[in-house]
Amino acid sequence: MKYNQLGNTDLKISELSFGTWAIGGAWGKTNDQEALRGLERAIELGVNFFDTADVYGDGHSEQLLAKVTSRMKQDIYIATKFGRAGDIYDSDNYSEETVTKYCEDSLRRLNRDYIDLYQIHCPPMEILQAGNVFEVLDKLKEKGKIRYYGVSVETIEEGLFVIDNTKASALQVIFNIFRQKPLNTLFPRAQEKNIGILSRLPLASGLLTGKFTTDSTFEEDDHRHFNINGDAFNVGETFAGLDFAKGIELSNKLSRIAEGRGNMTRASLKWILEHEAVTSVIPGFRNVKQVEDNISAINSPGFSSIEREKLEDFYWKEVHPFIRGAY
Repeated sequence: MKYNQLGNTDLKISELSFGTWAIGGAWGKTNDQEALRGLERAIELGVNFFDTADVYGDGHSEQLLAKVTSRMKQDIYIATKFGRAGDIYDSDNYSEETVTKYCEDSLRRLNRDYIDLYQIHCPPMEILQAGNVFEVLDKLKEKGKIRYYGVSVETIEEGLFVIDNTKASALQVIFNIFRQKPLNTLFPRAQEKNIGILSRLPLASGLLTGKFTTDSTFEEDDHRHFNINGDAFNVGETFAGLDFAKGIELSNKLSRIAEGRGNMTRASLKWILEHEAVTSVIPGFRNVKQVEDNISAINSPGFSSIEREKLEDFYWKEVHPFIRGAY
């Protein structure tokens, strides 16, 4: 496991870490015991960073993290997010009083004195441009409630604004073989400004595992069912914004990347790991097997320059025109 400096912070985090949306909820059935074993196994294998949010299972994923990390002797860094528990378009949702309460509630669930990285959870551009929320975050930092802050963004434009106009230390962005747009302008600017990059949804909600067919179905409480057309939040957060059938078609065309790398999951994660601008890749998981399979990507064979060029060409010609939602 390699450990990368997270932007302008003093945190050195594992190159492959984990997100906890799936163990909190909105990905179908959950099993707390499996989740806890998965967290423990990840830490055994060198993972020292986890990403969560106050709305993942209404705080349940934060509580699961607390059960495991509170008894760990080594430093385990936790990033959590806020804002989605309220109206993301309402400026009052980002007031000092409201954000402080969000922060205190997360601290209580996480059983911690401070949050290593506190992130605004996909706010609209007008909230970012108003800037008030960053003043609130600066105050929380001064009080020792948070160490650093960042933003989880939906669009390249939002990311560039954060880089150029705030003191954020990290950006969380959707980046995978089906979402390569950040490579053009966002990543170079982030590197120039020493801003950390967390790659979320690296497997495109499972499309890039190669495990689905057009006959695959999802439970009613799984966002891959209830948000498949963007009815609950930005459609770009589900299946990389692709229509499911189109996503399956494109995934099948990519099956060759698994050759020599074990499976598509490892290959897809390896492709991201090879990008220098990415500080950490944060796939989700629900059990030990998924944790181990994801971490195996670290030692999978890399991609040649010719392979990377072909995948870039594939993205712009066959994937990009079909992505829905703001990005």
